Amino acid sequence: MTNKTRIEHDLLGDMEIPMDCYYGVQTRRAVENFKITGVRISHTPEMIRALAYVKKAAALANMELGMIGADVAKNIAGACDEIIQGKLHDQFVVDVIQGGAGTSTNMNANEVIANRALELMGLEKGRYDVIHPNNHVNCSQSTNDAYPTAFRLALHEELTRLKEDMRFLQQAFGEKAIEFSDIVKMGRTQLQDAVPMTLGQEFGAYATTIGEDISRVREARELIREINLGATAIGTGINAPPEYARIVTEQLRNLTGIPLVTSPNLIEATWDTGAYVQISGVLKRVAVKLSKICNDLRLLSSGPRTGLHEINLPPMQPGSSIMPGKVNPVIPEVVNQVAFQIIGADVTVSFAAEAGQLELNVMEPVIAFNLFQSIDMLRRACRVLAEKCVQGITANRDHCRKLVENSIGIVTALNPIIGYQNSTVIAKEALETGRSVYDLVLEKGLLSKAELDDILSPENMMRPRFLSHPKKSG
Repeated sequence: MTNKTRIEHDLLGDMEIPMDCYYGVQTRRAVENFKITGVRISHTPEMIRALAYVKKAAALANMELGMIGADVAKNIAGACDEIIQGKLHDQFVVDVIQGGAGTSTNMNANEVIANRALELMGLEKGRYDVIHPNNHVNCSQSTNDAYPTAFRLALHEELTRLKEDMRFLQQAFGEKAIEFSDIVKMGRTQLQDAVPMTLGQEFGAYATTIGEDISRVREARELIREINLGATAIGTGINAPPEYARIVTEQLRNLTGIPLVTSPNLIEATWDTGAYVQISGVLKRVAVKLSKICNDLRLLSSGPRTGLHEINLPPMQPGSSIMPGKVNPVIPEVVNQVAFQIIGADVTVSFAAEAGQLELNVMEPVIAFNLFQSIDMLRRACRVLAEKCVQGITANRDHCRKLVENSIGIVTALNPIIGYQNSTVIAKEALETGRSVYDLVLEKGLLSKAELDDILSPENMMRPRFLSHPKKSG
């Protein structure tokens, strides 16, 4: 940074701005006022690119409507293109949580774009008599329509990426479902022995539930394709030409390839944050179900000598500073913690959405911060869980089979053949003696070994079938 400065002015007075900074006086004041999280808006590059798309669409629409000159519009668009390509993101320095309903974020974008556009014209930064952050870059706009539109564009991109990472995890579970399709194990309800199933069925259910949530994410994403660009301050469209909302939405749709539509009621759309509440709820749903799966993985791999020990998680690091040889399920554990964070963020989003008053909800910055953070953490958690855990899981085939044969719950699978009375006698004796149901059934001649093995074969555990046997009684 050089020692040269320029003087910029706003309603509060003059301020020196380093000459090599593309942001201006309003951004500088926001940096001084909002030292809250230490996280800049540039931390979410999707939001910065989305702001640039909005400003470019606005410049093109304003040029078409004769609100700004072609040369000004061209250079504003050129500056936006550079930001879309990833340049100048370091100039977006405002804290993610800020007062003013996102005005500081909007002005940060307006100032950076204006000053870069001036450079493209061969002029020095700060020549706002030629291109002004408010008069030109923000023409026909308000923070109250530009910021939420950019927020929705960025959310759309982030949710698309979340779907991809969830699908990657779904595929990992699906592959394990196939690999474990012939491994019989004991199913459990309330942590008690229930009935036999296959390990493949268990992992297949995980793949299915993630697939269901991918659909919920896709549905939630569709809600944010409705935008309020053209609403300006409160939805009346003040200071914008009559055709501006239609034209700017068309421009933005063409630039992004997203099927955006203008809200039928711009006043309602300007204060409504219901879509964000819906998205947050879906993220919480995904987190809760993912955490449940991780709880299962921890239980199924518990031991190795005194737990269930049906599966082995890939060892990622030593598990204790005092207990030699201990390896902990650290990947499921970290995903559990991600889930807790997302559940808490949902509460924040709910309170912030409820806090709207009259024609505007000024709490969108904290909604944006929490949604972006939740999506990012969830994306990373899905990828980490798949790559560092699920893909490396192995099964203890013989141990799973032994647990089935020693389980009291096996009598449920035999009940249609040997009858409820015989099953009750076998179950009682197994509980009292500690002997296996499998051995008792063979000893009492209720079934042959071939018959018993057939009933407990993976093929017969995977689907309902009609069972009957002459040894049935009662």
